[in-house]
Amino acid sequence: MDLKEIQNLIKFVAKSGASEVKLEMDDVKITIKTGSEDDGKTYVQQIPMNMPQQQMQQAPQNQQQQPQAQASEETQAPKANDDDKYVTIKSPIIGTFYRKPSPDKKAFVEVGSEVKEGDVLCTIEAMKLFNEIESEVSGKIVKVLVDDSSPVEFDQPLFLVDPS
Repeated sequence: MDLKEIQNLIKFVAKSGASEVKLEMDDVKITIKTGSEDDGKTYVQQIPMNMPQQQMQQAPQNQQQQPQAQASEETQAPKANDDDKYVTIKSPIIGTFYRKPSPDKKAFVEVGSEVKEGDVLCTIEAMKLFNEIESEVSGKIVKVLVDDSSPVEFDQPLFLVDPS
């Protein structure tokens, strides 16, 4: 896939209003995320299957993305006030989030699970290493904020815990 085809794909995704598109072909894997809350940029990640990860950033292709990002920030602001009483467990690394130790096992924690400080909540795979993420507080899991097998960024919220 050449640069021109990737740029056309970015334009198509931006016009469609989709927030994330993943495309896998024989030797290339591409993920396009739009409407990012932090800066309104479109991020493109192209990973050759037998090469280390490479990441490219593209500026927004049209001006409509910035208002969408601002609108999503405004809609999430009131929700944050409701969650102020909860402790947010965030990702300490970039990688792939897994709720289970292996596909045939049950999840480390579910909504409603009681956890103690040091309990394993999930694993994050980074560079073929599985890192156990432990609870920073004791309490009850109120919400799981990330889907299983999803990519996560550094400092991305993973769980909400009610410490009371």
